[in-house]
Amino acid sequence: MRIVTPEEAVAGIRSGDQIFVQAAAATPTELLEALVARAPELQDVKIVHMHAEGPAPHLAPEMAGHFRHIALFIGPNARRAVNEGRADFVPVFLSDIPDLFTRGTIPLDAAFINVTPPDAHGFCSLGTSVDATLAAVRSARTVIAQVNSAVPRTLGSSFVHQSEIDLAIEVQRPPYLHDIGVPGDVERRIAAYVADLVPDGATLQMGIGAIPSAVGLALRDKHDLGVHTEMFTDVVVDLVEAGVVTGRRKELDRGKIVATFLMGGPRLYRFVDDNPMVEMREVEYTNDTAIIRRFRRMVAINSAIEVDLTGQVCADSIGWHLYSGVGGQMDFIRGAALAEEGRAIIALPSTTSDGRTSRIVCSLKEGAGVVTTRAHVQTIVTEWGVAHLHGRSIAERARALTAIAHPDFREELDCAAHGRHFI
Repeated sequence: MRIVTPEEAVAGIRSGDQIFVQAAAATPTELLEALVARAPELQDVKIVHMHAEGPAPHLAPEMAGHFRHIALFIGPNARRAVNEGRADFVPVFLSDIPDLFTRGTIPLDAAFINVTPPDAHGFCSLGTSVDATLAAVRSARTVIAQVNSAVPRTLGSSFVHQSEIDLAIEVQRPPYLHDIGVPGDVERRIAAYVADLVPDGATLQMGIGAIPSAVGLALRDKHDLGVHTEMFTDVVVDLVEAGVVTGRRKELDRGKIVATFLMGGPRLYRFVDDNPMVEMREVEYTNDTAIIRRFRRMVAINSAIEVDLTGQVCADSIGWHLYSGVGGQMDFIRGAALAEEGRAIIALPSTTSDGRTSRIVCSLKEGAGVVTTRAHVQTIVTEWGVAHLHGRSIAERARALTAIAHPDFREELDCAAHGRHFI
């Protein structure tokens, strides 16, 4: 590993190269900025990453022609570029992304990563994002790192030896902060229904946002919960400190909080730093349905943009407008459904934030992406109740989903269900 300046670190990138960028709170911004500064001399450099926090200078409209983003999951800072055709979106299960690199489906000329300084044995921790980064490091022709003294040293499968890093710059930039959202009345009502579906000793998968925050508050009376998830936030810290999350009854990785990336506030990053209770693993482990199903009481809690009366779940687009991605929803929905006493939950508000549009719909918008199919869906929760769909007919599903829609839309949905002969 050779320590260089940011300009020297990216000097070897050539037109037409394809670069992996570590994502989420671990975005290596200094390396991206140094690369973008070379834009006038570069053409058609492809930048591959999932949702990445930070300013994303490579996605500015004036960078078109110089850089093209390949989104494996669309973050807020990439939506405009994707929907304007200046970036590409690859629909893919999160668990499948490492194979895209190792099999050469998406070949990598370089990988930009963000790591701790090496320890006494020469190992650098990937900190807040392991996900597909290990696969990228092992597949890329050149590995370029931000050696960052402000990155928390996470344990597990999060280590890259300094001998695997070709060039490095030294920085001190804390992981990006992410507001987990303040739950309102709707989210708290949803959380109360979800909490009723979580038994003591369950193993949880939750995402980020106001609903998971509310669910965390609603779980305070539970006992010996475990966590096996693709990501977690400050909510899990709260549950650990309240004595709710212990992991004592997990069938695998007992006593451990297992995740592949994390985002949140300074308290979260302090909690995970050198904490043996937290085990960061590759996404091909955390999101493997064969692993997930081994947790007897696995409870997966995911979100959606809209759900139609047959149970199709749209979670990656608003009509034709690409919004996020497939991510790990199906990995955990299927894994939890296969668990002996598992529960796969889709939780969403019954309307859009302005209350004008139902999110329980007769049919998905034109162009909407089906992330969880009607054959995979199990349980839908809104602030109006719980609809159990697994093993139910279309007529039974339509009635159950209409019953948990907002009252203002139930008559319309019922009429539509009859008009389409669902009922």
